[in-house]
Amino acid sequence: MHTCIELLKKGVRVSGLDNLIDYYDVTLKHNRISNILQFASPGQFNFHKLDLADYDALKASFIDCAVSDRPQVIVHLGAQAGVRYSVENPRAYAQANLVGTTNILELARYLEAQHVVYASSSSVYGGNTKVPFSEDDRVDKPVSFYAATKRANEAMAFSYSKLFNIPLTGLRFFTVYGPWGRPDMAPWMFTAAAFNEKTISIYGQGLLQRDFTYIDDIVQGVISVLQLPSTESVPHRILNIGNSAPNTVNELVAAIEQSTGRVLAKEFKAMPLGDVPATFADVSKLQALTGFQPRTALRDGIAQFVNWYRDYHKIP
Repeated sequence: MHTCIELLKKGVRVSGLDNLIDYYDVTLKHNRISNILQFASPGQFNFHKLDLADYDALKASFIDCAVSDRPQVIVHLGAQAGVRYSVENPRAYAQANLVGTTNILELARYLEAQHVVYASSSSVYGGNTKVPFSEDDRVDKPVSFYAATKRANEAMAFSYSKLFNIPLTGLRFFTVYGPWGRPDMAPWMFTAAAFNEKTISIYGQGLLQRDFTYIDDIVQGVISVLQLPSTESVPHRILNIGNSAPNTVNELVAAIEQSTGRVLAKEFKAMPLGDVPATFADVSKLQALTGFQPRTALRDGIAQFVNWYRDYHKIP
């Protein structure tokens, strides 16, 4: 949603795709679309309710259409996300992340896309202990099936780039948060618990570290990269995009308590399957390419998220 809005502000025509599944609140998804439309001039934004794993639907919308309506660049952020849910329902990840990404690559091949920017994940680094994580680190031992699908996406993208000379850039996102974000992520869950006087579960004594990255900083990086396709002989590259300043979960909790004015009840638990002790992005390659510089500290970003949450849920 945030990337769409930024592109619309720049005068770009955008088509948005989502299957609107009920992995989390569908009303939130519909409200995001309504929010996008506030920034679009007539005909500038079109929404397509379709599943990326349905190639016939994708082809009908973007190949079997007027040439003027065919996209020139693709930002592929659609996926089944979440490490823990991939333990329960791996088939959903195979369908969305493997089949869906294959279809996007086929679409890009047919359209001779000028650039495809797609979402990978910091999860591909698995249990790596050397920090910060560098794009040159080995990533062949994923500790969750979600991570395995995202690493597979990178390999798939490289093959299409080499075979068909399609410029592709994979961005390894590091714990993105902010207004309109996902309700299954800690900032939302902890904020909801604070306002509803619920107990939160904290894993690993709250000492797990995450490179929490505010959505505005992420969008800045995505838009900058989108305008700079690779010119290498195989025009595929992988880039980290993160805050490059990790915080513990305890620091996240403290920021939420400060912004909500509530003290959270806490239950400490062992680290679940698939989780990793720390994420920490080395963003030097992205900085050299685009000048990327994250500007939002965790406390500031959480304050903005909590303000949005209050407004969205009409909390005085």
